[in-house]
Amino acid sequence: MPTNSKVEKDPKIQTRKPLSANWLKKICLEEGAADMGVIEIDRPALDAEREGIRHVFPRARTVISLVQTMNRENIQSPARYVANDEFHKTIEDITQIARRIVKRLNRHKVRGVVPTVGFPMDMDRWGTLKIWDVSHKLMAEEAGMGRMGKNRNVIHPKFGNFILLESILIDHEMDVYDRPLDYNPCVTCNLCVSACPVGAIHSNWEFDFSACYNHNYREFMGGFQDWTEQLVAAKNVTQYRKKVRDSETMSIWQSLSFGANYKAAYCMAVCPAGEDVMPLYQEDKKKYVNNIVKPLMDRPEPVYVRAGTTAEKVAAKNPHKEIRHIQTPFRPTSLTGFINGIKIAFNREKAEGLNLRIHFKFTGAEKRLLTVALAERKISVEEGHQGIADLKVEADTGTWLKIAGREISSFWPVLTRKLKISGNPMRLMQFQNCIEN
Repeated sequence: MPTNSKVEKDPKIQTRKPLSANWLKKICLEEGAADMGVIEIDRPALDAEREGIRHVFPRARTVISLVQTMNRENIQSPARYVANDEFHKTIEDITQIARRIVKRLNRHKVRGVVPTVGFPMDMDRWGTLKIWDVSHKLMAEEAGMGRMGKNRNVIHPKFGNFILLESILIDHEMDVYDRPLDYNPCVTCNLCVSACPVGAIHSNWEFDFSACYNHNYREFMGGFQDWTEQLVAAKNVTQYRKKVRDSETMSIWQSLSFGANYKAAYCMAVCPAGEDVMPLYQEDKKKYVNNIVKPLMDRPEPVYVRAGTTAEKVAAKNPHKEIRHIQTPFRPTSLTGFINGIKIAFNREKAEGLNLRIHFKFTGAEKRLLTVALAERKISVEEGHQGIADLKVEADTGTWLKIAGREISSFWPVLTRKLKISGNPMRLMQFQNCIEN
């Protein structure tokens, strides 16, 4: 069997006649896709994604971006189990469409791989790197299938954001490739801003990932970790039930049995963008809000937030929502995981009025220089030592990751010189206080 390098240099592969994009589109639509586009993997916009694509399929030359529509009335329903079932059924649908396309291409000696729409992902990377290889939203944008809206969903010019995405990696080049849209279908109506129960979406296009992750994805990943740790930590059934309600336990059971459920996805439900959706909104905006937006905002339900966050403040303003305080474990296992984690777990409320620049020097298994800066309720991370530091921290990487994950305190590492602090130690505590854990 040839190695990857030999495959790349194989003249039979390099000189194959490009496939017709029109022919490929005809196949995709015949098999049930609502729309599709193609991207060459050498495109500069895919520089950060190419390694992941090659990991999945080393011979990949082209990415096919597939779009499948959902029934938007299901997604808009206040009965959220109906919306979740629509997500699950459409995931099954687009997966089968992609598999049928690949089988048809196989008959023409075109080989390919269908990555997962969502899960399963590579959980061996949890806390270290991103757990997926192919970013379907980026592929869709590059293939002209839409643009990311204020709600962080890809909005198709015709179908709006009531779509799900899949990608297919194939070993042939195309005669013509698609380009990104030169406009954004998002109409900046801010209905998603109003509907989000945790205020994750901001009118200025900023997005609070942590707020969205903690609530909407409560029964995925970190939320599931929190639940299992509460289960294990409880001394008996009575103590467990003081923390977790029967309805929450049954909701976890349902997600385990029939697929993880989203707690909201209201940002998608209320979005009026897209040629198929916009007429209903433009015809009577007040009626649209009363029939679609208001029932979701007025829906009695628990809202999962971290204490002392903006999400908690937003949820507290809605009398129909009941605040449920949670913990989301943050235990990075690499410096890359630490960097990504502090960006996600950063608490803007606790960073109010804080201006701090820290130079980190990591030694041991992973050697790295980093600059972490906090200013204007924002956090940034840069490679190397940039600017004048308010605090300098030198640490053994393994030790620091345990401190960051709250597995150990900094007391003994300081005494054993595995953690060295140059400057006021209280400044380090201020930084740690801004990271939710």
